[in-house]
Amino acid sequence: MTIAITDVVLRDAHQSLFATRLRLDDMLPIAAALDDVGYGSLECWGGATFDACIRFLGEDPWLRLRELKKAMPKTPLQMLLRGQNLLGYRHYADDVVERFVERAVKNGMDVFRVFDAMNDPRNMKAALQAVRSHGAHAQGTLSYTTSPAHTLQTWLDLTEQLLETGVDSIAIKDMSGILTPMAAYELVSEIKKRFEVRLHLHCHATTGMAEMALLKAIEAGVDGVDTAISSMSATYGHPATEALVATLAGTEHDTGLDILKLENIAAYFREVRKKYHAFEGQLKGYDSRILVAQVPGGMLTNLEGQLKQQNAADKL
Repeated sequence: MTIAITDVVLRDAHQSLFATRLRLDDMLPIAAALDDVGYGSLECWGGATFDACIRFLGEDPWLRLRELKKAMPKTPLQMLLRGQNLLGYRHYADDVVERFVERAVKNGMDVFRVFDAMNDPRNMKAALQAVRSHGAHAQGTLSYTTSPAHTLQTWLDLTEQLLETGVDSIAIKDMSGILTPMAAYELVSEIKKRFEVRLHLHCHATTGMAEMALLKAIEAGVDGVDTAISSMSATYGHPATEALVATLAGTEHDTGLDILKLENIAAYFREVRKKYHAFEGQLKGYDSRILVAQVPGGMLTNLEGQLKQQNAADKL
């Protein structure tokens, strides 16, 4: 079975590596090359990007979406949506959720990964239903964590509830990089055994287990995975796209992606990233403390930046 690759370079990669500061002007020159790769989808919107566009970059997030769609017409565009919170920090009324989704689809969004930080399906229901009603792909999410309360049965029950709500696929979102390879194999295997659903895995590289978790999930039957182009990968971010493509080449899970095309994209971002050095996180290599703290990779550089502004960087 071919594995679908979602590259997160235009959203979660820079959110995790340099506090969501990547500008549209640095995305558009490489957009045609990204569109030509053949990704299953490209994550480019949602998460903290909406806030960062307005708060820090002076950009219109809706214009960003329209311009990216115009520049990448062949590849499905994907976003991360916080369920009833949309892209804000409180719950919004159902009619606001419905209208936001309708506008996002109209402006070019194809795939909505809908999650709730509390894993409460009630907080995902309105958004998922709105996505499907407007003809886009609704991806429900298991926000993976570990605790005495989070057993295998917890995730199986949530999967069943999301399927009852109505989804086109389900993502296992390991936002902190704490999903062990063996747990990934068990979770994917058990979901696939019990339910007919397309399954996607998102892992952060923070603790050093992400690549192993992806491989074990692929062995277990996962349908797609998230990666980031190599020059925008690792540390607080994600496994490198090229490494996984090379690993699976010539196997039954071959992605079909051309590594030479990917290398050209990596070269572009290697230079672009230098502009954003001031926003980079301090992590070099891996951070095993996250196995206990469970802080999501997508908030760590933002948190570091805020602490520095308060002269409290030592509190991290």
